[in-house]
Amino acid sequence: MRALLDGGVPLVAVSFDDSDAEPRADAAKAAGVDVAELRVDRYGRTDTAHVLAQVDAFKALPVLATLRSTREGGAWKGTESERLELFRALAPQVAAVDIELSSGEILSDVIEAAHRHDTVAIVSYHNFELTPGTEELRAVVDDAKSAGADVVKVSTMVRSDEDVRRLASLLLRAGADGTRLIVIAMGESGAVSRVFFPALGSKITYSFFGASSAPGQLDFPETFGLLRKFYPAFDRRKSAEG
Repeated sequence: MRALLDGGVPLVAVSFDDSDAEPRADAAKAAGVDVAELRVDRYGRTDTAHVLAQVDAFKALPVLATLRSTREGGAWKGTESERLELFRALAPQVAAVDIELSSGEILSDVIEAAHRHDTVAIVSYHNFELTPGTEELRAVVDDAKSAGADVVKVSTMVRSDEDVRRLASLLLRAGADGTRLIVIAMGESGAVSRVFFPALGSKITYSFFGASSAPGQLDFPETFGLLRKFYPAFDRRKSAEG
């Protein structure tokens, strides 16, 4: 996963719940999905055996395990201690985990578990109301890096072109100091970010099969087609894989 993140080519992640895992995993691999984000917080069951069986179904792809808290738009219904134990069980089995910066009670333990198994720790920040000012955004990135993030994910709701430009400038600053960032502008005005922020260094763009999981997402066929059109390196990599 680290090699893919540093390969200079955008990665496309698609989110999955725990329905029909094996056929959906086969379809994702055949379609050219780069990363399978398993949204464990949306699973019908979250016992360890069931969750690890889902991971095994997607073993042909790098797996990103996300257990999103309700504070940041997720559906996790258990306790923080239960979430931590599940992260610990997942860490040696997946390529990456996503933990919110706001998860202060378990944040350091999740990152430590990931690093113990050379698993990528994505530390994320979501704001479904607005895009904060430049200084606040920079503080989020700096705090996530200080916590031990391998990749910092910033996803905010945009209301104007100025909001989009503010997020773009965050990427440009990160490019100057080598910070790995995933930046997403949510909402109708931010749909452009799904394709063009990777040109500024955003490591992963998120897409979907069937139903969108976030405002402004483009479906996988559209995302895939636009990336092949605008990024020659992406097209060359996909042609080589095919």
